[in-house]
Amino acid sequence: MSEQTPPTDPGTLPKPKPRLRCVDRQQLLPTMPLEDLLEQDHQARLVWDFVRDLDLAPLYDRIRAVEGHPGAPPADPRLLVALWLYATLEGVGSARALAWLCVHHNAFRWIVGGVSVNYHSLSDFRTGHVAFLDQLLTHSVAVLREQDLVDLNRVAQDGLRVRASAGAASFHRRLTLEEHLHEAQEQVRRLKEELQDDPGGPGRRRAAARRRAAAERAERLRQALARLPELEAKKKPDARDQARASSTDPEATVMKMADGGYRPAYNVQFSTATAGQVIVGVDVLTTGSDMGQVTPMLDQVHDRHGLYPDEALADGGFAALADITAAQAAPRGATVYVPVPKPKDPKRDRYEPLPGDSAAVAAWRARMQTEEAKAIYKERASAAECVNAQARNRGLLRLLVRGLQKVKAVALWYALAHNVRRGISLRRRVGSQAA
Repeated sequence: MSEQTPPTDPGTLPKPKPRLRCVDRQQLLPTMPLEDLLEQDHQARLVWDFVRDLDLAPLYDRIRAVEGHPGAPPADPRLLVALWLYATLEGVGSARALAWLCVHHNAFRWIVGGVSVNYHSLSDFRTGHVAFLDQLLTHSVAVLREQDLVDLNRVAQDGLRVRASAGAASFHRRLTLEEHLHEAQEQVRRLKEELQDDPGGPGRRRAAARRRAAAERAERLRQALARLPELEAKKKPDARDQARASSTDPEATVMKMADGGYRPAYNVQFSTATAGQVIVGVDVLTTGSDMGQVTPMLDQVHDRHGLYPDEALADGGFAALADITAAQAAPRGATVYVPVPKPKDPKRDRYEPLPGDSAAVAAWRARMQTEEAKAIYKERASAAECVNAQARNRGLLRLLVRGLQKVKAVALWYALAHNVRRGISLRRRVGSQAA
């Protein structure tokens, strides 16, 4: 009779090794042209298609490097416009980050197409063409209007307070600003003497850079002192000596933010066509209040597009009686939909006209209590607040530039990127409906 093998204890068996897919960094990647990096419906391609058809003559006319003459050729402005539009859509607002992405990210590598870019030129381009960007915004709306994708009959306006590139500690009173200006001027004088004493020294470039930085600081301090009278005028007479201006961004103003706190900021105004959610007007204010801004935006829309909107929607922060009167009078003739403020006297009906009301204000009060007006006003949130939310999602939270003009350039990039994206969506919607 054969011997039986004793049963094996499962606990004594070796544990099987796991089967894994491990890295192999010696494998060769397939070679391919840049054109094959992106799928055909990639958003970067759609942005490039938009930019390819633009008239960029104002940008090309400023290029000094021409054929037959010396000088390093700059990057094609068409490339830079596409880069910043796509970067804005992707929430990239830093020139340094964009320069890195142009080397390491396929979509940005596809856009630059082998052209090297540095963050200095990217930063300068972003903020150096405000007039062109302003015209381009008008053009983007005109194209959509020609295609019957948007109309200007009804617009919604809202303000977006964006944190400035200035700290609270940079705000000083007049006496401190004057002391700092004197110190900056003395520093500029000393550095100038150093350059004159040793014009060929090895540290000349560094000394020249230090002198430029000191001169720029002195200029900012002069701008801060020049703005103080405006800030002092907003204070009570016995508190005007408490007015402060920023030594790093003189045009920034301390504003009440959405979270209830107070920080240096700019007030970005967007006007949006409710039919299509396309931005039709952009402005940047150095005041935290939206009061009185309906009429200026209506005028801007008229200057851009040749007509006044029939209806203007805004929240209660815009309810200035003189502004409402002007907006509804000739030549504007817009019907204003702004909530009537709650009266201090709880017994008074807010919709009843007051003795000093103009006919336009009285009509506005009566209109805002109707169900029709309430239904129309609901479109404000789906237009203006939606645009603001998308701007926030794309990074318009804190500015990396200083000065009103540069901030306006950033606001225009956001508006342009938004309109490009909306144009793509609206065309797809029309195409799907036709199919």
